Amino acid sequence: MADPFAPNDVWLVGAGPGDPELLTRKAERLLREASVVFYDALVGPEVLTLAQPGTRLVHVGKRSGRHSKDQRTIDRMIVDAALAGERVVRLKGGDPCIFGRATEELDACRAAGIAVRICPGVTAASAAAATLGLSLTLRGLARKLTFVTAHARGSEKLDLNWSALADGEGTLVVYMGKAAASEVSSQLIAAGLSRDTPVALVESASLPEERVFLTRLDLLGLASRTTMGHGPTLLLIGKALKSCDSRIITFGQKQVFRRERGNETLPA
Repeated sequence: MADPFAPNDVWLVGAGPGDPELLTRKAERLLREASVVFYDALVGPEVLTLAQPGTRLVHVGKRSGRHSKDQRTIDRMIVDAALAGERVVRLKGGDPCIFGRATEELDACRAAGIAVRICPGVTAASAAAATLGLSLTLRGLARKLTFVTAHARGSEKLDLNWSALADGEGTLVVYMGKAAASEVSSQLIAAGLSRDTPVALVESASLPEERVFLTRLDLLGLASRTTMGHGPTLLLIGKALKSCDSRIITFGQKQVFRRERGNETLPA
């Protein structure tokens, strides 16, 4: 039975990585029933077309260095809309509960006595793994899967437990990893992870402009600077990526990179 979406209600909805076909059926229904949608910068534009004509679409996206609204303002906008009798969807890229700042918005709604629920979404790591055609938890090579974010507040230092992350028996996924790629590489190597550990960089996972590049840990910084564009980029690190070594990978508009004997070729 479908959860009712009444006036004054708020749903935090996962928009997935961008491809509208990766939305859940519940997410699509909630978008159709919403009277207002507050959406992130990373929400694919085609996803917004699923809302009904007349639905108010409000951009509240935050990108590194280009924040259009601070979090308190977003919280207040959501609460005010719900108190005014709107059916509110807060549409977040990926899954709301994975680096999605969901807690602040949940707390703000609950403090105001507003019914708030979560509709999960496909996280970017799952979409990237699907593009690569591999399992991130490959038996015998990757016994655990770790998600971290490389985004730090303002000028704060990237403070991660590098010793724990430099685990040769796991797969590490670094969200928002492009700018920090060189530091991720050097810190993991310093913590003991092998320099030749396979790495994949996946930009704009699931979207038509998706880019993928395969390299190794000690070349990660160079690869990030020279092969990626301006879209959100995931770093996938670990032995499970070995199965990509001989694959042809889509790169943008039908271009390809192939990794052969540890060397990356230019686009075909």
